Amino acid sequence: MFYRRKSYLVKNEFVDSLNDLFNEHNFANRLRYGARLTGRWMVPVDADTTEIFAIWEYDNFESFLEIEANIREDEAHAQQVQSWYEAYGGKDYVFKQYIIDVRDEQIKPTFYAHVH
Repeated sequence: MFYRRKSYLVKNEFVDSLNDLFNEHNFANRLRYGARLTGRWMVPVDADTTEIFAIWEYDNFESFLEIEANIREDEAHAQQVQSWYEAYGGKDYVFKQYIIDVRDEQIKPTFYAHVH
C-alpha cells in the first residue's frame, strides 16, 4: 500500500471555502479515478490559521501516479477548480492571501499487524 498525506495551512477565514471545494468537487473526482480516502481532518494551529489534511490510500506508488495523471487530464475537473480559484480572485491571489502552505507527502506505517 501507498499512503499520501495532503495538507493545507490556511487562514481561518478560508477554511469553509477550501472545505466546500473538497466536498463539492475534489472528493468525488478522486474517488472516480480510484483514490481511497482514509479520512480528512482539521486542527487549529493558532488564532489565525488551521491545518486541513487528508490521508489517501492507493494500491501502490504506480497506482497513485496513474490516478493523479487521470485527475490532471480530466478537463471538467480542471475547469471546476479553475472556476473556484477565479471566484476568489485567481490562483495566485488565493495562494498569496489565504493558503500559507501545501504539503503532499508519502507517509509510512509504523505498526504492522499480523493477520492470520
